[in-house]
Amino acid sequence: MDQTIREQTIRTASGLVAAGLLPPGRESEAAAVATRYAIAVTPIVAGMIDAADPADPIARQYIPDGAELTTAAWEIDDPTADAPFTPIKGVVHRYPDRALLKPLLACPVYCRFCFRREVVGPGGGLLSDAELEAALDWFAATPAVTEAILTGGDPLMLSPRRLARIMQRLSAIPHIQVIRLHSRVPVSDPDRVTEAQVAALETEKALFLCVHANHAREFSAPAAAALRRLNRSGVVLLGQSVLLRGVNDTSEALEALFRAMLRHRVKPYYLHQLDAAPGTARFAVPPEEGLRLVANLRGRVTGLAWPTYVVESPGGGGKRLVTAQVQAA
Repeated sequence: MDQTIREQTIRTASGLVAAGLLPPGRESEAAAVATRYAIAVTPIVAGMIDAADPADPIARQYIPDGAELTTAAWEIDDPTADAPFTPIKGVVHRYPDRALLKPLLACPVYCRFCFRREVVGPGGGLLSDAELEAALDWFAATPAVTEAILTGGDPLMLSPRRLARIMQRLSAIPHIQVIRLHSRVPVSDPDRVTEAQVAALETEKALFLCVHANHAREFSAPAAAALRRLNRSGVVLLGQSVLLRGVNDTSEALEALFRAMLRHRVKPYYLHQLDAAPGTARFAVPPEEGLRLVANLRGRVTGLAWPTYVVESPGGGGKRLVTAQVQAA
């Protein structure tokens, strides 16, 4: 293994092979995947992977697989239907009282099951200054929207200066009561959670950060330090996960994940049914199996560790609880 490779984000199939994270025999298929879907494995994530385990749950989330180039009949490019609900570039307004702000489309890592995988990537999709101001003006001019949700891409990839600008503009809008961010940075690139980045989040509004994590091993010592830094600054931490075949599709794995969240002051919030993005079928867990797994948590863990199990309705209908009725629909 080339140790130098492990000290920087890996973005190519050859880099994964050099780091010992991908067998040489799979390099060509991974390279083919990379022509369509971005690769990024940070040093902290690389260190979590047990390369000797072909079923490693961390590797499964981040290491490309040739199956990604096969699109099942039910998979679609925009499974959450962001496009029809985009009134202005960078904004998605699907629900009456809240809207998404997507200031960029870059992430520290690229998950192999991402529902926005057709648009995210190292190109970044960064809104220009004018586009960002126009998006923020839309929030100011839409009084029904009381919650602004920063997503992307990953908003904690923004510079402290740009993040602070967004927070200041949103904080100055009287009808905005809640600001929420969604990020994988605290677990996948925790060194980005600097004092300057935390200071950029300063606001008098109610502030929540949804930490995206799918396996207990993602809560490393550096991740714990980043989460403490955020928590001590007054950020309320929530957990968001996706039910994934081969990653967390056992009662034991889910219990360990949600217990790890609670230990780090992260309240499990949502457990998502997989969105049907292209090339993600290998991660799918049937809803009836998911219901059994979630039911098995009852009595095993405190109610604080119970997330809400949800599925995105096709065509932009929003989130629904996964129930026996949903499974039959």
